[in-house]
Amino acid sequence: MKKIEVVIKAERFETLKEIFIGNGATGLMLTNVMGYGNQSGFTQQYRGVKTTVQLLPKLRVEVAVRDEAVEPIIREITEKLRTEEVGDGKIFVYNVEEIVRIRTGERGEVAL
Repeated sequence: MKKIEVVIKAERFETLKEIFIGNGATGLMLTNVMGYGNQSGFTQQYRGVKTTVQLLPKLRVEVAVRDEAVEPIIREITEKLRTEEVGDGKIFVYNVEEIVRIRTGERGEVAL
């Protein structure tokens, strides 16, 4: 089992959710986060004063999936969410040692 964590712009969320559902993810976690990568923020002018905003609003979406779903998900995300602009986001993949469904005590893939 793997945990896939994707950091994206908020306006791309619905497309990402459809990708996960289409590849067998049965649930997801969504967190509003602030951060920056290569774009290092942006400069704006407010009432005549230039300010640099370094932390940009993003969404962190996390799902746990079976191993065989990882590559199709990554491929589809990179095809459908790529704009070739700085700030498209990142995908992180982690090994999951165990999953336990609290309600029933089920473990492993059946707990997904």
